[in-house]
Parts: sequence; C-alpha cells; structure tokens
Amino acid sequence: METSGEHRGRTVAFMVAATALFAATSLLAKAIGTGALGPALPPLMVSLGRFAFALAGITAVVALMRPRLTRPRWSTHLARTLCGWGGITLMFAAVARMPLPDATAISFLSPVFTMLLAIPLLGERVGPVRWTAAAIAMVGAAILLRPGDALQPAAALALGAACAMGLEAIFIKRLTRREAPLQILLVNNTMGTAIAATAALLVWATPNAAQWAALAAIGLLMAMGQALNLAAMRQSDASFVAPFFYLTLVWAAGFDLWIFGVLPDAVSIAGAAVLVSGAGLLVWRDRQRGGATRPLGA
Repeated sequence: METSGEHRGRTVAFMVAATALFAATSLLAKAIGTGALGPALPPLMVSLGRFAFALAGITAVVALMRPRLTRPRWSTHLARTLCGWGGITLMFAAVARMPLPDATAISFLSPVFTMLLAIPLLGERVGPVRWTAAAIAMVGAAILLRPGDALQPAAALALGAACAMGLEAIFIKRLTRREAPLQILLVNNTMGTAIAATAALLVWATPNAAQWAALAAIGLLMAMGQALNLAAMRQSDASFVAPFFYLTLVWAAGFDLWIFGVLPDAVSIAGAAVLVSGAGLLVWRDRQRGGATRPLGA
C-alpha cells in the first residue's frame, strides 16, 4: 500500500516533468511567432496547432487503451476549454513580443489566482505556512518582473494569460474529482480544436514544413504536460500543486542557455532561487504534516 508521502513525492515528480514540457512549448511558440522558422505565424494559428496535434495524439491513445468513458460534465469542460484556449493564445502572443523569461515570470501569477480561488470554489483551506510559501514565491516573481522593463503592452497579454489559466486550474480540479484524466484530455482537446479552428480561419496562413513540425511538437508536448498535470492534481490539493508551476522559469532559463547560449543574469538567478525556495518550503511543510491528501490548513 502506498503512503500519503509517496503520493506527494509522485506529485512533485509529475509537476517537474510537466513544467519542463510547458517551457519547451513556449520556446517553440516563440520560434514560430518571431519568424525563426519562416514567415511568422499569428498566435491563433499556433494555438490551433497546439490543440489539433494534441487531439491526434490523445485520440490514438484512447483507441489503443479503450478506456471506459462516462458522461462528461459539458458545462465545466466548456468553461475549462475556453479558459485554456484563451490563456494559451494570449501566452503565445506574449512570448512572441517580449523575452521568454519575462513572459514566463508574469505567468507565475496564475498559481496565485488558483490558490485564492481554490478557497471559495473548492473548499480548500490554506494555512499560514502555505501562505508564506506562496508569498515567498511571489517575491521571486516580482524580482523577475523587473519593474519598469516588463511594463510594456505585451505584459498585459501575459497577465491576461495568467488570469485565464488560474481559473482553468479550478475547473480542472473539479473535473478530476469526477472524470478520468484521459477522458478530460479527450474532451478538452476536441472542444479546443473546434474553438481554435474557428478562430484561426480569420487569420489563416499556411505553415511551411518546419513550422508544421514545430506545431506538431507543441501539441504533443502540451498533451503530455497536461496528462502529468492532471495526474498531479488528482492526487493532491490544487493549493499544493499550483506553486510548482514556478519551476517553468527554471526550465525556460535552462532552455535559453542550452539553445541560445543566453546566461541568466544576477536578477534572474536571484528570482529563480527565491521561487524555488518558496516551493521547497511548501514541500517541507507538507511532509511535516504527514502529507495529508484531503484539504487541510497547514
């Protein structure tokens, strides 16, 4: 029999992998949106690729596994999908117009929205130590925002993405209480493809071969990240899972160094260190509490 501590450890592992995949999709979206792979494609086209190719991968998995499907909660799925499509489209627009670390840092406000909304909407209780951990992580995000430099029109796009994705996490948590992760992914990406295709028709531009490959990678990597995120949220409170999205910044900085040879400056390193400290405090406190899986105050 698995202990609650093992459940928590697996949740952390899922989120580390998920954030790496999410950072990789942002990097690919930036390459497509800035013209690195050919004529720049609009964000609506990138979001269509993200949903359509994710749907293709998930459909193949469903065909092979033949899981038992239950009646979906259509209204919750639609609300989740609209938030997800809006959030990812705004994020793709932001990364094409501002440095990837800055856009990623602004998106870190998403877990803050999730933690706040989890209290009235999910009935979760967040104790003082968890609030402290979240506050520490927010300080790290504030450092990385570099007041003055990040106050540009593109920052509003990233902020809108954070709001939408923070609310999306609440709908995801509601769905994971009643439906299997694979069914959630199938319904979400089916709806998302329909919504994204309708919007993309307004700005259609045919991708070249390199862009098609990048779009396919975005969709498949995002689907894998979603699956890991859903698995994590199914095992733990949303208020526990949410702060680990901050690790996306660490991955984004690593990808910048690996691919573009950009070494993070002192401000980036300091901000990332503070963010990781906040998430680390959350894990430590949870272990001190015995890793309870039901919503409790810390």
